[in-house]
Amino acid sequence: MKLKDEAAWQKYLEVNTESYGRAICMYAEKWADLMEEDIKNGEEIKDIAKNTSHKADTSGITGCMYGCAVSILFQVWEYGDELRRWHNLDIQIGDEGDKANKTGKVLNPALLNIKY
Repeated sequence: MKLKDEAAWQKYLEVNTESYGRAICMYAEKWADLMEEDIKNGEEIKDIAKNTSHKADTSGITGCMYGCAVSILFQVWEYGDELRRWHNLDIQIGDEGDKANKTGKVLNPALLNIKY
């Protein structure tokens, strides 16, 4: 995994020693590695992120874990901002992904919005 912030990645690994947090870190790393293989072959994040996310999920991650992985990769991975932008548009229902992309945020796919 090509890191843009090695210290932040090491901190994630240091503080996430319990099974849930460690699973998120391991999933994020495996997902990034799979995407990098395809990027080397000329593919773009928008075309490979979804498929590689499923390939990387060998232990049954939750929506929250997926969102945490995107957030981690956004912060530490060389291609993180591109992944964040794709993710926000992929899961948006209205225009919240567009808004998040303008502000530099990562949408949480595990949130539920209820309107009356």
